[in-house]
Amino acid sequence: MLVHGSVTGGRATWRAQRPLGRRWELVVLNRPGFPPGPPVERVDFDDHAALVASELGAGSHLVGHSYGGVVSLLAAPRRPEAVRSLTVIEPPAMGVARGDPAVERFVAEGTDWWANGPTHDPEAFLRGFLRYVGSDYVPPSPLPAAVEQGARTLIGERAPWEAEIPLDELAAAPFPKLVVSGAHHAAFDAVCAVLEARLGAERVVLAGAGHNPQRLPGFNGALEDFWRRASAAREG
Repeated sequence: MLVHGSVTGGRATWRAQRPLGRRWELVVLNRPGFPPGPPVERVDFDDHAALVASELGAGSHLVGHSYGGVVSLLAAPRRPEAVRSLTVIEPPAMGVARGDPAVERFVAEGTDWWANGPTHDPEAFLRGFLRYVGSDYVPPSPLPAAVEQGARTLIGERAPWEAEIPLDELAAAPFPKLVVSGAHHAAFDAVCAVLEARLGAERVVLAGAGHNPQRLPGFNGALEDFWRRASAAREG
């Protein structure tokens, strides 16, 4: 089960993972507020975590990117028996690493951007946000309708650093964990280091695609290897 982050929906976020569908059943979720669904005024990671948990079925390898990683970190403990493995890619779960200077800057800049940024202009807001998180995505101008809807949804997001990640509960859960980072932003590196240590997680670092390491050639191989080992451990 693949859970996308901010701005773009599931299809665009996980385009590079489509070849995995030849060997795995891929469930690509589209969270509320993203095309082709209708717009929403507010996005709350707790509400979306409840939705993801309800969709896990009998057993899923849960993968979340960015804001979707925060959602996945909250969803997995709600139904740990339904999780075969958990993979998070650069989740902005800054609350786990407060006190780190890069994290504090990230939170301060984000708080200011949502409070004082151009929320009346989705394109300007999006471009500033992409620079802020270190994304390599350069949207066209004017924004396509789907991207504009994603930008408006972004403006209505609850700040991800407000999420209270249940680290002890996740660490005690029996499913394997994998943390992926892109070696491009000190705040994301700090969060991923805490998650690696506190959850007893495996760590993969893939540099070269900014905030989107899932687009790099080495990602699918690393993810599939992790899935296979997690499946074998569960069945054994």
